[in-house]
Amino acid sequence: MSERDEQSVEPLYPDRLTWTTLLGHWVAFARQAVGLPDAGEGRLMRASVGDVIMLQAVWFALQNVDELPADERALGVDRAGVLVQRHGEALEQRWEGHAMPATMRELIDDARGAVERARGGV
Repeated sequence: MSERDEQSVEPLYPDRLTWTTLLGHWVAFARQAVGLPDAGEGRLMRASVGDVIMLQAVWFALQNVDELPADERALGVDRAGVLVQRHGEALEQRWEGHAMPATMRELIDDARGAVERARGGV
């Protein structure tokens, strides 16, 4: 490769690759959910896809919240808290009276914990 070619090659950004990988995972997850039965737990899972994806995205974003400028960090954490509360409660209400999958409960707890840790750092 020539020096000119080396200069034109964009560097890899691991954080962008990770977001791209996650997006691919979430798209695959949503596509698979379409095939679930439209009754019972299948219906609950289908209805939960958006909330699960949002909780995962917020949890992941909070892992890098310290990279935000200080004047934006508190707002970012507050917004994350609102999203986690909204989507966590939506899942809990939807699954009320049914056995929520353990991994879904863990996701809600992890997202809430990430918000609390981020608030401690604000």
